[in-house]
Amino acid sequence: MIKFIYNIKYNIMKFKKLLLIAISFLTIFTGNINTLKADEGMWLPLLISRLNYVDMQKMGLKLTAEEIYSANHNSLKDAIIQLGNGCTGEIISPNGLILTNHHCGFGKIQEHSSIDHDYLTDGFWARNYSEELPNPGFFVKFLVRIEDVSTQALKDIDKNLSESARATKITDNITEIREKAVEGNHYEAIVKSFFGGNEYYLFVMETFKDIRLVGAPPSSIGKFGGDTDNWMWPRHTGDFSMFRIYTAPDGSPAEYSKDNIPMASKYYLPISLNGVQKNDFAMILGYPGSTNRYLSSFGVEYNLKNMYPTRIEIRRKKLDIMAADMAADKNVRIQYSSKYARISNYWKNFIGMSNGLKRLEVADKKRDTEKRMSAWINEFPSRIEEYGQLFKDIEDAYNLLSKYSLEIYYYNEAISTGAEALKTASLFANIEKELMKEKPDKEALAKEISRLNIYSTAIFKDFNLPTDKKLFSAMMLMFHANVSLEQQPEFLIAAAKKYKNNFDKMAEIFYAKSIFASQNALSNFLKNPDIKTLQKDYLYQAAIAFGKNHNKSIELTKVANEKLDKANRLYIDILRKMDSQKTFYPDANFSMRLTYGKVLDYVPTDGVKYNYFTTLKGVMEKEDSSNNEFIVPQRLKDIYNSQDYGLYGEDNTMKVCFLTDNDITGGNSGSPVINGKGELIGLAFDGNWEAMSGDIAYEPELQRTISVDIRYVLLLIDKFANAKNLINEMTLIGKAVN
Repeated sequence: MIKFIYNIKYNIMKFKKLLLIAISFLTIFTGNINTLKADEGMWLPLLISRLNYVDMQKMGLKLTAEEIYSANHNSLKDAIIQLGNGCTGEIISPNGLILTNHHCGFGKIQEHSSIDHDYLTDGFWARNYSEELPNPGFFVKFLVRIEDVSTQALKDIDKNLSESARATKITDNITEIREKAVEGNHYEAIVKSFFGGNEYYLFVMETFKDIRLVGAPPSSIGKFGGDTDNWMWPRHTGDFSMFRIYTAPDGSPAEYSKDNIPMASKYYLPISLNGVQKNDFAMILGYPGSTNRYLSSFGVEYNLKNMYPTRIEIRRKKLDIMAADMAADKNVRIQYSSKYARISNYWKNFIGMSNGLKRLEVADKKRDTEKRMSAWINEFPSRIEEYGQLFKDIEDAYNLLSKYSLEIYYYNEAISTGAEALKTASLFANIEKELMKEKPDKEALAKEISRLNIYSTAIFKDFNLPTDKKLFSAMMLMFHANVSLEQQPEFLIAAAKKYKNNFDKMAEIFYAKSIFASQNALSNFLKNPDIKTLQKDYLYQAAIAFGKNHNKSIELTKVANEKLDKANRLYIDILRKMDSQKTFYPDANFSMRLTYGKVLDYVPTDGVKYNYFTTLKGVMEKEDSSNNEFIVPQRLKDIYNSQDYGLYGEDNTMKVCFLTDNDITGGNSGSPVINGKGELIGLAFDGNWEAMSGDIAYEPELQRTISVDIRYVLLLIDKFANAKNLINEMTLIGKAVN
């Protein structure tokens, strides 16, 4: 029986309202963000009572700060998880049921898929616990507590220390902090740098490793719109999937076992059936990955000239090769779907980022800020002494990095994440090192062999030899054609000469004689590894040659990166001191953050205005049976035609997605969108094209978070999949049974 609760909060600890008004204006983070608004910023939950609570109340928050984050009592933060693949999820039942995005679960759905059981195409729904599918190697983390450890981390740090000496001392200090935090418990302690190394915070985490796939709609729903709609609005994607956490019978974290039981949730999110309206309060808790809001103008120009065009070009080539083979073979389509999606997502992101930074003249705006910074520095001799070299150091560092940028980005995109056989070969250096010893350590060798057996089994499950050879050939050609000869490994130069730049022929010969081209060959090698076979392998020779060559570039740019580390710290330090009355938030770094704002429409350009929501009608209008990105399942059409929306519709309309002005980035995928009462109203899954520069420059009038309406998720679980077993374990709030 579905539980319905009216006008009350469910599962939220009842704490007395904190007397915060008197201290709300005490700030810890201060700096130079002249356009800062309440809806901008990725805030540490630990600090919202001091920095944000009054603003949040004015916007519609009904909870106390302690109901959002508490280290001593159950709170919203106990329902938020960091997924092992870098996404966010939330607990939505007493039994450890996880809700996240379809694209976050895509890799696991794909791993369980085959031609006989194509869950990517058909979807998957477990009707009971016994049907839920294990995912070896997958894990989730809960935040236990956050602590400001800046004083301990920066103990005995002198401003005259070199960057390397400073880093060593801080590392030693952090080791002490971490060891103390995990003494006598099973937690993990992570200390993260904030504001370029000006502050440090401890995050104590608890990890669970038995995570099972529970449900996912077909890709025609969970990935509706594909690459065409990615990063775009209006959006009509049912981007969700479901997992469950299992524990040992005593509730403790445990590896997979048939004896494990569903987790007894400390806290789970109740789900609102009331929907959203324009200007409603909305907050998001999650794990945003990385932003660089305080990047200098030099950094912006460097990215536009070096990083983005290089990565866009290489990724486009990889996508073209994969797409052609996926279209020709259904098995290859399944094998490469997840890889293609990962590459494509940020290929388009880089394009949007580049366009946005140029269109919004971000470098020019940063130069204006830097002129103010220079004037501030020059006001006093003491500032000149401490900061006078800042901008010259930044410029010199980027000039040096520019000389090696092509090799660095080509290695990362074309070699390290290019052909999988080459990547696999690069992982065998430790085997060679051990075998070269006069008396190899049998235990260490066995451990490495076990690790590589597990890795290779996973790789070859989704490996297509013709596709990988094409990728190898194309990446070798691009590297040789675009990276300066003095920065190429001699191995590649010699091979290009030997094969007269016929890289297809080179690939055929390399793969024909390589143990890394087939699972059987590699498995047989690992049963009895010998150094001669490994060292004679062409792919291994190539991997080692590229790796050594890349290490030279890293070493030659070490001084530039050390200058930038120091410059970034000083740059942010100036911003905070220059406008100390301003509230200042730290860049994202895969730590839990809260962002708050409103449900809003937006005007992307003159004469165009986008509504804040989309409906199922738009799905039908986009249908194109000749395009895999816009196929609509017949069952969904039937629901639309009958308007059988049950509790989830709104005046005979089924809303699908909506917009807020929350400040998110990669890593927030799957994050819960929560209303002022602490109820789940949607899942964040994307940003909008017009604000793709948001990782570097937040534009409040343009930046929007795209979320799937939780009621559409429920409709799909209930009416489309008939998975009422899942609906029955949730707590739904607001709308009465018809």
